[in-house]
Amino acid sequence: MTTPQQPPFPPHDPRRGAGTGHGDGRESGPASPGAHGTGAGGHGHAHAHAHAHSHGPAAPVSRHLRKVIAAVLIPFAAAVLVGLAVLWPGGAPPHERTGVGFDRQTQQGTVTKVVELSCQSVNASGVPPTGDTSTAEGSSAVQQANGECKRATIRVDSGKDKGRTFDEIVQPDQSRQLSEGQKVVVAYEPSAPEDLQYSVTDINRRVPMALLAGIFALAVVVVGRLRGLMALISLAVSFLLLNFFILPAILQGSNPLLVAVIGSSAIMLIALYLCHGLSARTSVAVLGTLISLVLIGVLGSLFIGWAALTGNTDDNTGLIHGLYPTIDMSGLLLAGVIIGSLGVLDDVTVTQTSAVWELHEANPTLGRRGLYRAGIRIGRDHIASVVNTLVLAYAGAALPLLLLFSIAQSGVGTVANSELVAEEIVRTLVGSIGLVASVPVTTALAALVVSADRPADRPAAQPTGAAPARGGRGRRRKR
Repeated sequence: MTTPQQPPFPPHDPRRGAGTGHGDGRESGPASPGAHGTGAGGHGHAHAHAHAHSHGPAAPVSRHLRKVIAAVLIPFAAAVLVGLAVLWPGGAPPHERTGVGFDRQTQQGTVTKVVELSCQSVNASGVPPTGDTSTAEGSSAVQQANGECKRATIRVDSGKDKGRTFDEIVQPDQSRQLSEGQKVVVAYEPSAPEDLQYSVTDINRRVPMALLAGIFALAVVVVGRLRGLMALISLAVSFLLLNFFILPAILQGSNPLLVAVIGSSAIMLIALYLCHGLSARTSVAVLGTLISLVLIGVLGSLFIGWAALTGNTDDNTGLIHGLYPTIDMSGLLLAGVIIGSLGVLDDVTVTQTSAVWELHEANPTLGRRGLYRAGIRIGRDHIASVVNTLVLAYAGAALPLLLLFSIAQSGVGTVANSELVAEEIVRTLVGSIGLVASVPVTTALAALVVSADRPADRPAAQPTGAAPARGGRGRRRKR
């Protein structure tokens, strides 16, 4: 038996989901077996096929719920735009360079020649070693007296002194050894004597860093495809906001907490909607992230003040405070907590929202309590992994500091009480509390939104078990 030829298919697509027109699956010619002319079978089949993929487009919610969500998010987005406009800086305020740490003029350079020579010939003015190698100073002195040093010739490759060369002695106990042809970063101090104006300050790592970034971007696009590309674009936007709004606004003297809240909110809105689409599902994730950020801000402000954390604990923060004494360093610490928690929060809220949506699509009879209970069971596994990840990430970043305390044989209480470690503890615990709270908050919001949907505003769904109709192209789609 041959299948009758079908007329040309209508220009609109029957696979647009639950919110499409109600005649997309109809046939103009003779009905094929199993097709009843109403299009409900074709619609139900397309609906089921779309949900075979966990990351497919979410079914649209009713018009009533879209209005409720818009009533919450549109004023919030408008407030973020107003905050960006009011606080937008004209650029970081200028200052006289101190020549200390990162606040130095730097140029690019190349090591053109390396010659080995006796350390005695270049350290003649040094204090003669005592032979005692039990201390770091004594061991270094012996190495400098008896070891082989290097004289490196470096050519300046950028700036007004391009082509100029200078020599630098590399001691045998230096961690950074130079080799011929190596690209380096040189510091320039114009007020120093001419033969001491340039010195090597670091290695030029631009090529390996750029290559690694390229491999990362390629992997994200190959695996994530369009979503991966959108994620890279949102990452670029996040860096632009960080460099052109958050950092200059703080240096300009704006309240660091207010700048961090507005900047983080803008990053959140752009990243979530760009990566996951303009939908009710994404909007619920935005709301869950916003509530969690507010909680992190309140807890962080409370405990940073209670623990008397100044935020001025190392050379870099001391330099910032010296150059810009009007900056609230404790506020800067709190801003770092909020911005640092945002990335992980996005992951948790999007995952929980998607889990509740998929549970509802799999079993539409589940009420909000059933959806919440099922979603929170998924969230508990997420909580355990995310909190562990966050704590280990902070511990890994502070590993050299922890080693110093271990060498000093300090007790746990002494280590935790020091401001340097206490900052990391407060940062970790406040962020973790916000992450833990985001799971029930987002799950409850998602369950409430899905269960409150008004099916009267939407076309009727295909009953479970109904036979799928043949599409307008005259063939049955594979499941």
